[in-house]
Amino acid sequence: MNICFIMDPWESIDPIVDSTLRIIHEAAARGHRVAIFEPKNLTIRENETYAFASIFQKMDKVPESIPSFYKKVKFRQSRVPVKGFDVIFLRKDPPLDNLMLNFLDSVKHDVLIINDIDGLRKANNKIYTTAFEDAHEFVPETYVSKDVDYLESVIVNSKTDKMVLKPLDGFGGKGVIILETKAKMNIRSLLEFYIEGSGGKNYVILQEYIAGADKGDVRVLMLDGEPIGAMKRVPKEGDARSNVHAGGRAEKYSLSKSEKEMCRKIGRKLVEDGIDFSGLDIINGKLLEVNVLSPGGITRINKFNKTKLQKLIIDFAENIYRRREKALNRKLYFKQELEEA
Repeated sequence: MNICFIMDPWESIDPIVDSTLRIIHEAAARGHRVAIFEPKNLTIRENETYAFASIFQKMDKVPESIPSFYKKVKFRQSRVPVKGFDVIFLRKDPPLDNLMLNFLDSVKHDVLIINDIDGLRKANNKIYTTAFEDAHEFVPETYVSKDVDYLESVIVNSKTDKMVLKPLDGFGGKGVIILETKAKMNIRSLLEFYIEGSGGKNYVILQEYIAGADKGDVRVLMLDGEPIGAMKRVPKEGDARSNVHAGGRAEKYSLSKSEKEMCRKIGRKLVEDGIDFSGLDIINGKLLEVNVLSPGGITRINKFNKTKLQKLIIDFAENIYRRREKALNRKLYFKQELEEA
């Protein structure tokens, strides 16, 4: 297959932990042609979408060591038609680049894109969880607004001691704070900072505080509507955020029976929306976020469970590709038979 990864700059990768690199390595090890580029490398030529891509040069033997693979990879630069790829993995960190999706609209019916770009338009926001009607019991009480007076009244009238405040477009735990609802003197100032701090009116999310959040959250990786691996993320002392990039630590974790059932209920909606690969953040049986752009955790989950989740991901892409090719060949066969009748 011809596989490309739309991602952050190659030079910015940490080869020790990067999840995207694990998927790239697996694709290369199986002999697939691999290319990478950033969203800014997309272009239009004669009404067709092209990309200025870095194409991996074939290796005599792909190193088993992924950091070694990262160091030894060589590229050749070329402008290539995006329709020529069989699979596109969208692995660019948030925020979502809507212009990139506009470029890809012209190829979405010809190429398997993981994740589906129309699905990303629906799902790449922190209020996507409110659309989970079949799994509504798993979603914490959520408020979204840019109205300071309204949000202040929600906090002041809350029956709980704590609430969580975060920016609508944040990621990696950035900007997540816990509000003490009794600290009324600070609340308005904080809301004004989050909503008006950058000079414009920004939406923020206010969520009920989930008991046990101080002990960390669970990151679950979902593939084709099913959980394929999980880990616990524990915040460092004095920090409310569990994200590893924010200083938290990862621990081995096995999903309970009820958590697996919750994931499957959520998974049905993800599949319906074309979200093939995602990361769920769960605390005490409640779904906080769905990460649909470049969910991480593959390396750590692999280490804890002595597995290689990237194999399952490439297996999934190969199976979809084979089914599509088989259907196309059958169509061509019957078309030829009809013409010869």
